Amino acid sequence: MRILGVASASAALALGVAGNALACNIRDFSAVASCDDNGKGIITVTDTDSSGRDAIVSVFLESNGADAKKIGEQTVTGTREGATVTFSEDWAPNAQYRVHIKAGNIVDEDISPDLTAPSEACKSTETPKPSETPKPSETPSPSETPSDTPAPSASESTTAPATTGDNSPSPAAGDSNLAETGANSNTPMIAGIAGALVVVGGGAVFFGMRRRGASKAN
Repeated sequence: MRILGVASASAALALGVAGNALACNIRDFSAVASCDDNGKGIITVTDTDSSGRDAIVSVFLESNGADAKKIGEQTVTGTREGATVTFSEDWAPNAQYRVHIKAGNIVDEDISPDLTAPSEACKSTETPKPSETPKPSETPSPSETPSDTPAPSASESTTAPATTGDNSPSPAAGDSNLAETGANSNTPMIAGIAGALVVVGGGAVFFGMRRRGASKAN
């Protein structure tokens, strides 16, 4: 019986040690500050809890021993190989961060000691975008500016038209002025008729007076 009791106690102790080894504890968590492939600062927390328990990871920026800013909070499920969560943080050299772990009722404490960022800041590897060159003005060039007067076509001529082939004389330079003053009207004909009428009338008067004088003599 004594031998059986000792064996039972040894088995219970072994199971207790194995259970404690499989239980989640703060030693399963670690944190590191680094730079990603683009030269940006990140904080990575790794959980190697093989029990697969979910844990809430909270990261705080420290200043003079107090929380200055909460960087973020994520949930991680531990694995034997190690599960990670990443926080984007443009950390300054030697900055201090508090990383808190909450896993059910088993773990509720900070990773100790606090996380200290590297002494050299990240260097960005992104190529800056070239500045855009201003686009040329869309104002049309002088040759493209539309004209109100259409240009003459190739078949049109800008010179005076050629004279006709007839033999009629060209109008004199002063014809326009004569037309305006009546030189081309019927005035000479009327004047000739009037003169003839005056001559006829004078002759009629002359013969009439002679006939009157002859009649008085008789």
